[in-house]
Amino acid sequence: MTTWTSLEPASTTVDPGSSTTVRLRLRNTGDVVDEYRFEAVGDVAPYVSVEPPSLRLFPGTTGVVELTFAPPRTPDATAGPHPYGVRVLPTEHPEATTVAEGNVTFTTFMEVRAELVPQTVKGRLRGRPKLAVDNLGNTALTASIGGGEKSGDDLSYEIVPSNVQIQPGRAAFVDATLKPRQITWVGQKQERPYELSVRRSGFEPLAVNGTYVQRSLLPLWMMTTLSLLLALTITGLVLWFTYKAPVRTLAQPKIEQAAATALPEEPPEQPANKPTQEPVASEQPGGSGGGGGGEKPAEKEEPERGPLPITSQDKANLFVQFAQVRLAVGAGGCKLTAPHTMGKLDAATEKALKCFQASNDSKYGAFSELAETDGPGNLGRSTMTALLASHFVDAKSVPLKAGEASPEVPWVRNVLLWGTQAEFDDGDLAITVACTKANIDYLRKHVQVEQKPSPGLFARIKEYQGLFAAEQTGVLDETTLNKAKLGWINEQDKPGYVVAKDWLPAPVK
Repeated sequence: MTTWTSLEPASTTVDPGSSTTVRLRLRNTGDVVDEYRFEAVGDVAPYVSVEPPSLRLFPGTTGVVELTFAPPRTPDATAGPHPYGVRVLPTEHPEATTVAEGNVTFTTFMEVRAELVPQTVKGRLRGRPKLAVDNLGNTALTASIGGGEKSGDDLSYEIVPSNVQIQPGRAAFVDATLKPRQITWVGQKQERPYELSVRRSGFEPLAVNGTYVQRSLLPLWMMTTLSLLLALTITGLVLWFTYKAPVRTLAQPKIEQAAATALPEEPPEQPANKPTQEPVASEQPGGSGGGGGGEKPAEKEEPERGPLPITSQDKANLFVQFAQVRLAVGAGGCKLTAPHTMGKLDAATEKALKCFQASNDSKYGAFSELAETDGPGNLGRSTMTALLASHFVDAKSVPLKAGEASPEVPWVRNVLLWGTQAEFDDGDLAITVACTKANIDYLRKHVQVEQKPSPGLFARIKEYQGLFAAEQTGVLDETTLNKAKLGWINEQDKPGYVVAKDWLPAPVK
């Protein structure tokens, strides 16, 4: 042994986000001049720096180096004691390597964030928001979830689970059901503010505010229809009871005969078996064209079509423009090269979209959802999700870090919005319009917009992963990306609904 070491102090404590220093004394007990190098080892090695990194000592002399511990204020710096070591490597006698061992304790800090997904919920009898709770501290979080006092007596709460335990760096989703105490039968919708709170022992409750939009049980169009039906029914009953059928008496023929010379002749009666007008031909399958006693059959009512998917019948809009620009640079091996009208789902655009949908079918087989969900050549939620996700064609994952700006954020926000939203309101429309414009600028002009991901974006990733029962990591990994490329969306069997006012947004120049 040619080296003697000592740590002063051997145990220390440090707060995450700050730093502390420990001295390492070193003596050369050999008989030659030696140079020593130092390496920190153990779980806390990334948070340790040694100054100076090497030391040259003569025989019998002592030197001092300083170890600085600077753990970050993140969940990675787990609270509690952590053993560590400093490896001392002599240059002249490498076989005499020693390790000085010590202990450092990271103090506890708590940091909790909560977000409602979505912040505004709508319903007639109930609303179902989700509360995402993130533990950004360095120790396990135990909390209870409850309804606040903001709603007063207007709403009742059902929360599952009402108690959560979350490890550092992880998140939990809590399902809440809001029920109005009074049903609104008719009239305008009412906005009722509500509050969910995260309650921890020894801390003030963390409150998160949202809005429940209560719709009337009977919509306005239904009330109008019922009023018209009631008016028609009353009119029919009045006509029925006031109508008097003609009465023929035995005296009538004699009266008519006596007045025959004074009155003009009446036109001859029509034969009973000959209609006075041409019958309307039946258009129903199997009809004879003149049967049915001349009555016109009821016309077949066409089912109402919602605002989604976007078809050739819709006006020129921003979303079709994005699809055209995306297909113009190639998507799924399909390129839009034929002349087309910008923003309009014309024949050339429809053909390119069918090619893209067929490409997904040939690549993914039975797992592709595009044509089945939206219809061939239409632009619905599933096809739009796949078109946006095709931006990451060669990517295995999309690394997003909190607090770091990335040009991929507008793409990821747009993919997740189309993939998770079955109903588009004004707020959803504003987000997707801004992201779609940024995506178009990138494809046409290579202009990159860098944004910092918000905690809500990571919560949205977890919500999307929950659709296909994957682990809700909040990381846009390969499995999550593949689902987006397949066109996997919330409520896959429904076209989706739009309640936003300015649907559809106009194309950009």
